[in-house]
Amino acid sequence: MKYMLTNRFKFPESSIVMLTEEDPDPLKRPTKYNMRMALYWLIQGCQPGDSLLFHFSGHGSQQRNYNGEEVDGYDETLCPVDFETQGMIVDDEINTTLVRPLPRGARLHAIIDACHSGTVLDLPFLCRMDRQGKYIWEDHRPRSGMWKGTSGGEAISFSGCDDNQTSADTSALSKITSTGAMTYSFIQAIERGHGATYGSMLNSMRSTIRNTDSGSELSGAGGLVTSLVTMLLTGGSLSGGFRQEPQLTANEPFDVYTKPFSL
Repeated sequence: MKYMLTNRFKFPESSIVMLTEEDPDPLKRPTKYNMRMALYWLIQGCQPGDSLLFHFSGHGSQQRNYNGEEVDGYDETLCPVDFETQGMIVDDEINTTLVRPLPRGARLHAIIDACHSGTVLDLPFLCRMDRQGKYIWEDHRPRSGMWKGTSGGEAISFSGCDDNQTSADTSALSKITSTGAMTYSFIQAIERGHGATYGSMLNSMRSTIRNTDSGSELSGAGGLVTSLVTMLLTGGSLSGGFRQEPQLTANEPFDVYTKPFSL
């Protein structure tokens, strides 16, 4: 992801903060504190014309919501490496930190490759697309009337799967390293020239994941490898059907087939 941002989209390396479990520097590991600080760093000083990007590839979960703000009754969460002792980062906090302050003329893209990640930014609208590419925008604004949108900016999130789905992590997709299936499909959509609009991006990402399930993405591979990828993408069941469909959410609805995609 970092390679794509710096080479294809010309993000300066100095404008990227990366937290990984492998980093020996304790300040660059994805602990809850470090992740929170990185989110504040991202939005700090944001001005019209700025383009922000938040990419998370890791574990996601859910916890019971008691204030009636969630359509499904659950908050979506991201799991830092120390979540068992420090707790998870809840979608309400991500929305308050990154989405609500976003000023007019600024743009935020979130790419969230985690389980239960469909609405993890708590954005007000979710694009529900079927396998033929037809879509509707679902209204996820809280019944309480609380505003979950921006301060005039544009916030759009690609997520690995719906709130009730499980996201896959497989090396068979990239052949090189263990990669979140959704992260890989996002990069592939851009590399293959399918990044003209948000609709073409979403369709391409879903196609990549479905084709992997059928084995057509695995050049020269088959049998056990195909079965393994199928099992990963169906959350451990070889007959359970798909449990991963990339989702799109936004602070306001738009025509996904005419709006140009750009980071």
